[in-house]
Amino acid sequence: MTGKNIASFWAEFYSGAIVFKKTVGTKYKIILEHERAVARAVAASLIQPKQITVWEIMIPVIFILNFAKIKQSREVFIQNHLFTKNMALKAAFDMNKKGLGRQEVMDRVESQTKKTLASVPETIYSDEIRREQIKEIELLLEHYGRLFKAAGQDYPVLVVDAYQTRENYAAFYKQLKAAENDVMMAARRTLGDQADSQAAGRLEEITDRIRAAGVNKIFNTDSRP
Repeated sequence: MTGKNIASFWAEFYSGAIVFKKTVGTKYKIILEHERAVARAVAASLIQPKQITVWEIMIPVIFILNFAKIKQSREVFIQNHLFTKNMALKAAFDMNKKGLGRQEVMDRVESQTKKTLASVPETIYSDEIRREQIKEIELLLEHYGRLFKAAGQDYPVLVVDAYQTRENYAAFYKQLKAAENDVMMAARRTLGDQADSQAAGRLEEITDRIRAAGVNKIFNTDSRP
């Protein structure tokens, strides 16, 4: 996804050309759709289709199967990318709608992540990764809490009401990037030689570009954070 395409993507998303059911009307769904939009955009840039071969032209079913694999890979990436976001958003929702306390929702997150740790091989997921994810979730919980308390019927309005300035919103993303990098470093240490450092670098670069474009769109500026 090029810079021009990223700008076009956010223009369509915020104008409503990329539509989701606004009749549902909850901030939870507004925020979740934004996070999914970011994850989809990152996945589309990170997981590129390979060049079409002559066999795919001659035998369409091969093209369809390969396309399905790419689509499946992107969806798996999206689900992994949203792992911490979903937990934090659900926690923020329960705090604001059900009156649960911060400690109560974080205890639940602790329990859920420990279950994941117990069910996944230690060569893939470690307690070190889990602890760094907890820190990221705590940061996201504060962010989503601000959005839930903000006034607005769409994501840009919620952000502007919650953060007031571009600088404040960009500062949050700077903190989030640091937290995500800590998770990534823990993952590299856990995976060892299995870690794909080049892919991790590309993921960081693509995420930065897409988030910066989103910030610029919301606050109507061409400068970057």
